[in-house]
Amino acid sequence: MIRLETLFEFDDPTERLEELLPRIEPEVARILERAVAGYEIGEKEGIALSEAEGMELAALVATADHLRQKKVGDVITYVVCRNINFTNVCYVGCKFCAFSTGPNRPDAWDYSLDEVGRRAEEAWNLGATEICMQGGLPRGMSPYYYRDLLMAIKSRVPRIHIHAYSPMEITYGTELTRLPMEDYLTMLRDAGLDSIPGTAAEILDDDVRMVLSKNKVSVAQWYEVITTAHRVGIPTTSTMMYGHRENGGHWVRHMLFLRQIQKETRGITEFVPLGFVHQNTELYRQGLARPGPTPEENIRVHALARVLLNDFIANLQVSWVKMGRGMSQLCLRSGANDFGGTLMEESISRLAGSMEGQMLWPYEFRDLIREIGRVPAERSTTYKTLRSWPKECQRAAVSHQRSAGGGRTPTEFGGVSLNIRNKSALGSDLFS
Repeated sequence: MIRLETLFEFDDPTERLEELLPRIEPEVARILERAVAGYEIGEKEGIALSEAEGMELAALVATADHLRQKKVGDVITYVVCRNINFTNVCYVGCKFCAFSTGPNRPDAWDYSLDEVGRRAEEAWNLGATEICMQGGLPRGMSPYYYRDLLMAIKSRVPRIHIHAYSPMEITYGTELTRLPMEDYLTMLRDAGLDSIPGTAAEILDDDVRMVLSKNKVSVAQWYEVITTAHRVGIPTTSTMMYGHRENGGHWVRHMLFLRQIQKETRGITEFVPLGFVHQNTELYRQGLARPGPTPEENIRVHALARVLLNDFIANLQVSWVKMGRGMSQLCLRSGANDFGGTLMEESISRLAGSMEGQMLWPYEFRDLIREIGRVPAERSTTYKTLRSWPKECQRAAVSHQRSAGGGRTPTEFGGVSLNIRNKSALGSDLFS
């Protein structure tokens, strides 16, 4: 097996590809040449790429990096956001989830509307431009609770972008209110919903989904939420959970399904592969899943996504909270172009067993991006560039951020211990 570092022994992906194509399996070389030429790669070809190993994997990585460079350039973006999981009480019972609990358990929480609004306002004052909000599905929830959460946030911070509610939550809301999907989404949009995370996708194959969770939305229901949201003017992201019981064919069909949606609606802003965090999940304990993705699978999935989605979903995000900083950097050299968000607080991956922490400071993102020779930029949720740090400014910026971080003391922020010198320094130094 090829050493992992061998995959990245290049500075120029185009030159690397020219070197590798004559040395690999002719069929894989033909597929990669078609991808570079701008042709759509189909299911059979995609499955062949999903099985790439050795020098074929190295060529796939170089192809993905080449396509990324041509499509979006050398900028790597991130968003300053706060994650709010407003309750962990949930009846669904997903086997891959260690986040949910029962309503009478001592570890249960359920934030009030005022507390959610307070956390959003606190984030805005610290420089956040986005609130990412999802939670469990408690029985007996007020039918219009999701609307009320949006109003609680917008009443305090009307300009913050609310990125909220998975297709599972949206479907639950329609069941409680008995409103048609389009009417329900229109109501949420008018109450302040700006975009929807395309989570609850896992693998878009109903046979796999029945093992992961018998109560989760079907593929058809997921499709209805996403496409209806696009129709009423609400953009969404898209995701895929990998590293459990799926295979390369599932990856390819999942990505092609998303590609077809994007052809129809043009409403997807990004694709986010989410590696399965296995440690504390029933799915793994019951022997129904492998122990998360291998390093090669992480790289293979991200590179494959760039090849299959490049001309349709331009932005490919890494999940640092699931993969860690180092592996995220490698995937950013394998076709990805976005580092995700600061989060500020995170519960779902942490409770499943992730040890990567609950937040990254903006200056940490910039340092990690510079380490791989790329240009950092802060973006909005919908990928509008808010600020960038061109290479000629990087040395001064690194010096400034490191001096700003000196002599910090811990401060509690939403249950997360943040190291800051003083609260007034947050907006001007660390969150800028």
